[in-house]
Amino acid sequence: MSPASTIAVLVTPANIAQAAIERATVQDAARALGARLVILEASSPSEVESAFEALVGQRAAGLVVSGEIFFLGQRDRLVALAARHAVPTIYAYREFPLAGGLMSYGTDILDGYRLAGIYTGRILKGEKPADLPVQQATKVELVINLKTAKSLGLAIPLPLLGRADLVIG
Repeated sequence: MSPASTIAVLVTPANIAQAAIERATVQDAARALGARLVILEASSPSEVESAFEALVGQRAAGLVVSGEIFFLGQRDRLVALAARHAVPTIYAYREFPLAGGLMSYGTDILDGYRLAGIYTGRILKGEKPADLPVQQATKVELVINLKTAKSLGLAIPLPLLGRADLVIG
């Protein structure tokens, strides 16, 4: 990506706290890369379509999709729109590259569910929720879809492929 490139981030304004954190993080990254940042918002399926129209109009070289759970429910639509508009896109969950998206970097949802199940079991066995330690996800994974990269004309560097937890060929 050239320093003059435009990067877009898609957030949902419904979760103000998460959107603010993600905006600040992406703004810092864009500044470090010397890239222009475009922030797109969507909180309904029709707004997702409109966000992609704006993305194309801004000539964004890439898109970062927020980890907001709303977007997980829009997975197929987001992957299809990114493919239709040939926009390299990174997502927060592995379900996106499994569905044909380019790549994801984020926590493993299934690991979170496993942890929730363990806590539920402990509570059902009589432990008080207030006595349980607060935990956050510690497993973060990188998933890359090489088929999608090829369709976008992208060569994924070998060091990045070597660090990936899953490469879809």
